[in-house]
This record gives sequence, structure tokens and C-alpha cells, in this order.
Amino acid sequence: MPQHYPFSAVVGSDDMALALLLTTISPDIGGVLVRGEKGTAKSTIVRALTTVLPPIDVVAGDRFSSDPRESTTLSPDGPFASDAKTEARPVRLVELPVGVTEDRVLGSLHLERALSEGRAEYEPGLLARAHRGILYVDEVNLLHDHLVDLLLDAAAMGRSTVERDGVSVEHAARFVLVGTMNPEEGELRPQLLDRFGLTVEVAASRDPAVRVDVVRRRLAYDADPDGFAATYDDAERALTARIVKSQEIVGTVHLSEQALWKIAEVCAAFDVDGMRADIVTARTAVAHAAWHGRTEVTREDIRAAARLALPHRRRRNPFDAPGLDEDLLDQVLGDDELPPEPPPEGDDQGDDDPIPGDAPEQAPEDDTHSEPGQPEALDDGTSEAPCDSTATPDEVQDHPAPAPTGSEDTTQATVTAGDPYRTKVFTVRGTGTGAAGRRSRAITQFGHRVGTTRPDGSGGSIHLIETIRAAAPHQAIRGRTTGALRFRGDDLRVASHEGKEANLILFCVDASGSMAARTRMEQVKTAILSLLLDAYRRRDKVGLVTFRGGAAELALPPTHSVEIAARRLAELPAGGRTPLAEGLLEAARVLEVERVRDPRRRPLLVVLTDGRATAGADAVARSHQAARLLAAHNVGAVVIDCESGPMRLGLARTLAEHLLAEHVPVAEVSVSALTHTVHERVA
Repeated sequence: MPQHYPFSAVVGSDDMALALLLTTISPDIGGVLVRGEKGTAKSTIVRALTTVLPPIDVVAGDRFSSDPRESTTLSPDGPFASDAKTEARPVRLVELPVGVTEDRVLGSLHLERALSEGRAEYEPGLLARAHRGILYVDEVNLLHDHLVDLLLDAAAMGRSTVERDGVSVEHAARFVLVGTMNPEEGELRPQLLDRFGLTVEVAASRDPAVRVDVVRRRLAYDADPDGFAATYDDAERALTARIVKSQEIVGTVHLSEQALWKIAEVCAAFDVDGMRADIVTARTAVAHAAWHGRTEVTREDIRAAARLALPHRRRRNPFDAPGLDEDLLDQVLGDDELPPEPPPEGDDQGDDDPIPGDAPEQAPEDDTHSEPGQPEALDDGTSEAPCDSTATPDEVQDHPAPAPTGSEDTTQATVTAGDPYRTKVFTVRGTGTGAAGRRSRAITQFGHRVGTTRPDGSGGSIHLIETIRAAAPHQAIRGRTTGALRFRGDDLRVASHEGKEANLILFCVDASGSMAARTRMEQVKTAILSLLLDAYRRRDKVGLVTFRGGAAELALPPTHSVEIAARRLAELPAGGRTPLAEGLLEAARVLEVERVRDPRRRPLLVVLTDGRATAGADAVARSHQAARLLAAHNVGAVVIDCESGPMRLGLARTLAEHLLAEHVPVAEVSVSALTHTVHERVA
């Protein structure tokens, strides 16, 4: 079997390598999230990490990797004698596939022994195997929500509790969580994002010399894996020895009061949520000092820790750009090294002593820099006034729309969206069978139990009672007189659950001249941005079709990344005639392609238009024909009516009737606006 690619042979991923090494020196940091484009050696370097980690001691024969140095162990195989045999083994890298089932993660009833011997015995899952090791999730952003919840619980508690299938077990589950992801496929849930201690952005180098070195090494490895690995044996052993030394001294590294205050100032300056950022930054700074053989945390340690621990904690929503303003970081840290901690002066020290960090020598820094909690240099781009999504018709008339027919308007304008709001929930009719999500009703592997089915190869929890009930009538034919029941494969039954699924939300946006009025386009873009945020929270895929002038365009192929969709939306110009039929036909084409690619994911078409069709002969008739074509294919749809003003033609409502779609005025997309309208009508 070929060896793993050597850890020390990886080129151009210094920040990622450092973050991984720091978490192995101090596992309490909480793991690493690696974000980056395809082909940047994310998986390669994670799998290579275990080859340089020192082995760990475990209790011999224990399935849960208990540490023999612990006085009490949380292991179902225990308790163990004080003189129990021990053994050394390599640190495990346990990979968690995106499509893994819950019982494989947690562990469950040992089915074979339960059916053949009638004994309820627990079979450990992946969390048990990952204890004191590394739990690696590739494409962690595609992990189902219920599995994310399991990881959150285990990461927070350091243990896993299993209460299912007649099994009640609790075992230790302390591991370094490493996740890799491509941001183009969508973002992580904020709760899981915050559980990663450190985050790293990786990208392929634009330096030709570095790229040549990467290719040269990879080709050499592919040609002779063992020989290539042998050339890095000395570097790998030196790296292992450095990790061992760092692990030995990390507990002796001193974090002074001045360093602690500086960490607090940095976290306050970047306006991070909660206190986890301060704790993780402190732990990372200590580990960084140990990695460099220091016993005192320095300014450089704090800077390195902040670069890794803070970028993902500054984001307020998925549209915020990740990253850290390093100029602001340097400004808060200052140019001077941390002063040495003053020696204790005895018990006569009073309450009026100066606070560490406010020493006289730091006064010039306070005079030249902004306050730690209110940095003037921090500009997150959120100073725009919010858009009023419930603008009155009179307000819209300040920018009148062009007439439905006439000469083509060649004006092009780009309007920014306002702040997103909470939207009404739009769902697909009926019950689907798609991937677990948070939008439409579906038969899924998780949710409330509604029946049983025979297994179809997609997993699911076994329904033991129904399995026994299916086998019981056939015992005489199978020759059973006494003893255990005799089962066959077709007796097996799995539980059927009803929950929620994720959908494909395809936006079909009218960007013609009739929509180009500034107030109207701002209102439309704000509505789309709000719906994108809702799609992110419900784990949907999103796509964007626009139509203007004489044609329609697929501005964004369906993707999990609402971040990219928001960028495309911001760049969307408006002007020209309205090829409504072409827009609907392009949407139909995109949905047909996606139906072949992912037949279980049901689509929801969201059309944002005022309903005016002005491009080509018989534009209105062709648009209605295209709408009926989509309706004939049972495409769930919503028409968001963007028409405004005192004189309304009602064309979007007519389009919705042909499309068999829900009709919603754009002002009622917002939950608050819709509630206000309902209250007015009831009154």
C-alpha cells in the first residue's frame, strides 16, 4: 500500500500546516476549518498529519481508547485495574463521510448478536473511534443538519451519549475536529462554524516557481511513493520530535496579564460575538509560543493566534466577506513588545494599583490609536440605509416606469440592495423524498416516524418490532422449533420518517427597463437578498436566471453558495425590453438539466416581475404559453409581483394563473409587512 504524501513535502500551505500543528499541540483549541478552492491539497495535508504525530498510550483491549493515566475513564469496557496492560498505537484519523448515517456516527445495537443471540450489545460508532484522535469531515458544509447537531453536542461535552434501540451508553469523545470545504458549495451553519477553533483560507499560489515545485513533487510521488517518502524521512522525524517537545512544554508557557489584556483588546476591536474568541485566541497563542520553544507569550504569538482564530467569528451573515483586516490587527497590537510582568509587591498592594495594560509607557499608543472597542479603521460596508420594502405607490412614482410598449429603453443601471429581512416561507406542494433540509415536507431518514418500509440501500434506522413481526409467520417453514428466531434478508424493515427537505430555489428575475426605476429595483434586489438568506438557512441550492433586452441568461448555475448568488445579484444591471417568455423557457431548461442531475431534489421557481412582456411579436401570448409549459411539468412556482403605482395592470397575477403559482406582491414578501397587511384587512 503506497504511503501517504509526506506532511513536510506539502508546498504553499503554511497557514494550514501551522493551524493543524497547533491543534495537535493543544487539542483544547477546538479544531480547524479549512476553506479553499478545489485542488489546493486540503485533504492531502490532513491525511498526512497523522504520520508525524507521536503515538499515544491506550488501555490494551479497550475499544474506546482510554488514557491509562486517567484515574477515572468514561468507557463502557471499564472499569480497568490500576495495573491494566497498556499499549502504544498511532493517532487515528477517522473520516466522516457526508452521507454517513446517524447510527454509524453514534453507534447502535449490534444487530447480528441481537437477532442471533438475543443480547442487546452496543457497537461503537465513529465518534468512539475518533476519541483522542482526529475526526476529519471533507466537504463539511454539505453535512446534514442532524449530523451537525451530533458533532456540536460531542464537541461541546467531550462525550457521546447513546439512547436508542434499547441501548443506553455514554463514552468519552474528545477529538480534534478538522473540516475542509469549498465555499462555492455553500456555507456552514453558524453554530458549527463557531465550534471550529481556527480557520484557514487556502488558495493556489500565483507564483510560477511555487506551482512548478508543487507539480514536480506530485509527479515524483506518483512515480515512486515509497522512494519519495523516504527522501523526507529525516524531515518527518524532526517534525515529530518538535511536536513532542511542544506538547511537553505547552503546559508551562506563561500567559501574562499584559498578554491577556492585549488579547481582549484585539477581540473587542474586531467586534466578535461571545467569549469563545478570547479563550481560543489565548490557547492558540500559548500553543504558538510552545511551538517556537518559548515559555512566555509574545506579541507575535498573539498576532499569529488572532489571524487564525478570529476571521470566521467576525461574520454576521453569509454575505459578509471572510477575512481579517491585518492593518487593524497591527494597529491594536502596537509596535512595542509586551512589557514584562511586574514582580509581586506583597500583601500591601491596594485596589488603586494601575490595571495591567494601562501602564504609563502605553499612553502614546492610546493617543494615536482608536479605542479598542470602536476602531475607526474597521469598515464592514454595512453603513447603507435599509431599504423600505413596503414603499407606497406614491413613493415609486418619483421614478416612473416606462410604458408597456414603445421604443426600447437602452438605459442600464446597477442598483444596490438594502438590508435583508425575514421573509415569508415558500414551499413546494406535496411530499417529496429529497435530501434533508428545512423547507418542504418530505419522507426522510429523520423526523417523526410515520411507518415502515423495506430498505432501499439509502440507510435508515431499523424498526426491530416490525422486523420481528415480518419474520414471525415464517418460523415453521424455516424449521424453527426452539431457540432464536430465524431471519432472512427480506424480513428487514426500516422506519419511515416525515421531516423537511431542501429544495432547488431558481430565481427568474426581470431586469428590463420597466423594472429599472431605482426604488423598484432596490426593492426587488432586497427581496431577492432576503430570500437568498432564507435559502441559506434552509440548506437549499440556488440558481439565478435573468432576462432583459432580447434574451435570457443563466447568471448563476444552481449551487449551494448563496454568497456567490449575492455577488451576482449586486452586479445585476437593468434596462431594455422584457423577454418574459425567453426567461421562463430558460428557467424550464435549467430545471430539466437539474432534474437529470438530482432527480430527488424538487425545484421551486421564484419569478420576480411586473408581468409586462414587450420583446418580440406576440410577447404576452408566448409568455403565457411558456408558463403553461412549466405548469404542465408540475413545477412549484411563486410569482412575486413587482408592479407598483396607482394604475396597475395586474399582468403578474395573470402570469401566476397560467403558471399555477402563488401570487405575492413584493411588499408582502417580508413577514412583518405581510403581518401588517393582514391586521389591516382584519380590522
